[in-house]
Amino acid sequence: MMGKKSGYLAMRSEQVTRDLISSDVQELVVAAKKLVNHAIKLGNLLGFGTSVLEWIASIAAIYLLVLDRTHWRTNILTGLLIPYIFFSLPSLIFNIFRGEIGRWIAFIAVVLRLFFPRRFPDWLEMPGALILLIVVAPSLFASTLRGSWIGVVICLAIACYLLQEHIRASGGFRNSFTRANGISNSVGIVILLIYPAWQLIADFI
Repeated sequence: MMGKKSGYLAMRSEQVTRDLISSDVQELVVAAKKLVNHAIKLGNLLGFGTSVLEWIASIAAIYLLVLDRTHWRTNILTGLLIPYIFFSLPSLIFNIFRGEIGRWIAFIAVVLRLFFPRRFPDWLEMPGALILLIVVAPSLFASTLRGSWIGVVICLAIACYLLQEHIRASGGFRNSFTRANGISNSVGIVILLIYPAWQLIADFI
């Protein structure tokens, strides 16, 4: 009888322990959700909202393009940075390039590329493609998708792809954050993740 009673008490004690752990985990989940919610609200109140992150993400993408044209020589498909910038570029800058200024820049770039190909520098190909894309993009992409969750998901997918490709090209996660020529690239790509992740959380919470 004593053995059965002690066994029952042990099982009861284990059950109580599991219940306590489960309760603690649930409380942690609730607290984490509240923390994220408050952080988003606080961030928006402080002006550190989507508009600021759009600027940061666009600057990071342009920075990575510059690195690609200097010493970042990997097999990463950096052409994906062009649609990323297209979807994340702040409306102020986007509307400027979509107007007459952008048309003139695109016109000059096309003329130089057609008639003076040897004088057209390689580092201008990506920026020229970006301006041309902004100018000729249909309203569906320029107005509708840019401000929707679809554009944000596209940005997030591009950032995730570039990160995993960069890690693979660097020979592993540790190398991508420890090598002298890899840290700046890794930080830049991580910054690309922040804007779409923040935007999705802000939209759905």
